Amino acid sequence: MNEPQRFRDRAEAGQRLAERLRELPIERGIVLALPRGGVLVGYEIARILQLPLDVILTRKIGAPFNPEYAIGVVAENGFVSVNRQELELGVATPDYIARAVRELSAELMRRRQRYRGGRPLPDLTGRTAIIVDDGVATGFTMLGAIAAVKEQHPARLIAALPVAPPQAVEQLAPQVDDLVVLLTPDPLDGVGAWYEDFRQLDDNEVVALLQRAQQELAQAP
Repeated sequence: MNEPQRFRDRAEAGQRLAERLRELPIERGIVLALPRGGVLVGYEIARILQLPLDVILTRKIGAPFNPEYAIGVVAENGFVSVNRQELELGVATPDYIARAVRELSAELMRRRQRYRGGRPLPDLTGRTAIIVDDGVATGFTMLGAIAAVKEQHPARLIAALPVAPPQAVEQLAPQVDDLVVLLTPDPLDGVGAWYEDFRQLDDNEVVALLQRAQQELAQAP
């Protein structure tokens, strides 16, 4: 069996997702990307489909032994979710979780100020919200983003991902109206393994992409 094709970079992943999203009904759509890497993917979707681009801010709660391994998530609207199974296994203590929530909430407020000038999530009433990231491993961060967006009462909710393992797909699919995933490798071996270029972005690049998307949408015919 041939290995699924990797993405050249996040821009290519966004372009391929945009083609798939064209097949779905999108009324009064808005792209909500998870910083930082998801913004590069979301920018391409917004550019191609001529939709506004914004961010949805979440932070994963990493395990004490591996900060990259998500055992929970905090969203900018105060939503918190923790994998109870991990707690029962003793992966993290309640004190560790409480400290992580405080620190991550402060970081989310900093990012809201940096990316949105302190504005809360936009009004999504009656709109189609497309939540985008550059990939998921456990799916916890995306679940937090979905929960935060649902509180804004969108008419339709779509999650779009270049890559996700089958377990995460099963977990995410019931939470949205449509789930678009291009690659579903098992095992995943890390999101970055499916990109030739998986460089990290900084805040300045995220802000520049958001501003560019706004300018291009205003100039679109």
